[in-house]
Amino acid sequence: MEQKLLRETGMKQAFIFDLDGVVTDTAIYHYQAWRELGRSLGFEFPEWEGEKLKGISRMASLEIVLEAGKITGLKEGDKRSLADRKNRIYLGYIQNLDSRHILPGITEFLDKIKGEGYKTALGSASRSGDRILKNLGIRDLFDVVVDGCSITRAKPDPEVFLTAAMELGVEPADCIVIEDAAAGVEAAVKGGMHCIGIGKKESLRGADLVLEHTGLLMQADYKSLFDRRQIWGQ
Repeated sequence: MEQKLLRETGMKQAFIFDLDGVVTDTAIYHYQAWRELGRSLGFEFPEWEGEKLKGISRMASLEIVLEAGKITGLKEGDKRSLADRKNRIYLGYIQNLDSRHILPGITEFLDKIKGEGYKTALGSASRSGDRILKNLGIRDLFDVVVDGCSITRAKPDPEVFLTAAMELGVEPADCIVIEDAAAGVEAAVKGGMHCIGIGKKESLRGADLVLEHTGLLMQADYKSLFDRRQIWGQ
């Protein structure tokens, strides 16, 4: 019934999903790749430092890694070479990703909202978003993919989410972002979008709703967030 209503009224509403920690958990592979790069440079990149890398760009991550190793004075070209080397390592780790690595409830939730007539997009800092979705076997469940190949500014800048909304043809206020990182929640808020956080409330301040894990998405009252937009528009 809701699907019919959305189509008959021409209403466009959408969900924009982060990738790491929301659709699948590739954060461990990012960390392992950075750790391997660090070892090649003569230092150990600690796992607790890896938490700082969630939701930010490759070059911003590199700066954190280099700072941890007390490596300074590198030219931009050298930094890009290191970032490219890390990416090659990372791609080796993720080549065996498949449907078993989709986080709980994600496929079911995507099927549900697609059936209700909502648009869907991926909005991720990863430069491998499209490839990962194909490996997982769910690329066809996303109308649009916006990743690090499409943008120049990383979260908490809202560019990735605003670009996804534009490509979907949906107003930002009619979008719900699903995020697990503080930088992503901040980007959603800056972009004028609703946000469902995945994780701990204290880490995701600013989200409209926080769920402990993705398996709870099927129970989430996301319609009230869209209703709130309709009330604001009156």
